[in-house]
Amino acid sequence: MAIGPNELLAGLHALRLDDRPVVVHASLSAFGEVEDGAEAAVSALLATFPTILVPAFTYKTMIVPRTGPPDNGITYGAGQDANLMAEYFTPQMPVDRLIGIIPDTLRRHPRARRSNHPIQSFAGVNADTSLAAQTMADPLAPLGMIAQADGWVLLLGVDHTTNTSIHYAEKLAGRRTFIRWALTPGGVVECPSFPGCSAGFQAIAPEMEKYARKVQIGKALVQALPSKMLFRAVINQIKSDPLALLCQQEDCERCKQIRQLV
Repeated sequence: MAIGPNELLAGLHALRLDDRPVVVHASLSAFGEVEDGAEAAVSALLATFPTILVPAFTYKTMIVPRTGPPDNGITYGAGQDANLMAEYFTPQMPVDRLIGIIPDTLRRHPRARRSNHPIQSFAGVNADTSLAAQTMADPLAPLGMIAQADGWVLLLGVDHTTNTSIHYAEKLAGRRTFIRWALTPGGVVECPSFPGCSAGFQAIAPEMEKYARKVQIGKALVQALPSKMLFRAVINQIKSDPLALLCQQEDCERCKQIRQLV
């Protein structure tokens, strides 16, 4: 049976976030069948939260140069065929499919605004202050602004491996970031402060359990976590164990690089 708009609204209101701003990560398919699909999910979010921010990343703009700085968690010269397929970033570029249809649907909403980072843009409604905080040197700054406003991270049918706020907390803890490159109408631009891998992020879940608010909407587990508490938990884990939250995949160049530098 399909989930209707009333069920979506009731579930989001049950989180009792008191009009706090939210950063949303979502999988539409996790809910099962939803009447009117992503449009209904976005409508429910906008009816519940005054300020919404979503990642609107565009990995199809990325290129890999033949040479570059050392210790950068990348194999230079790899992916030359992919480079030929790279696209110029424009504000109208769809959000990468890995991020999901709900963020892309929000991006296209008439009230939404989008930042102009060529890889790690964000989109939001009533989030202009957060969007304006983004710079090339600090691409994830919008997440910090949400935390300053006592905001929450909202995981709709996804786990912490999609939780971009953890990347910002990693940077606050002093963890190494990387340099990547993107194709723009003005040429190739260098994009510093590119984060590491997120495949190991679910390890923060036990620490965040005491702060999490949870509801079930259809087939999806929906979790809300206070951004400030999340930042604190991640920073404490990394300070106590510099290898915390890294993945165990042998071919992960970024996690391997971080381990070598510890």
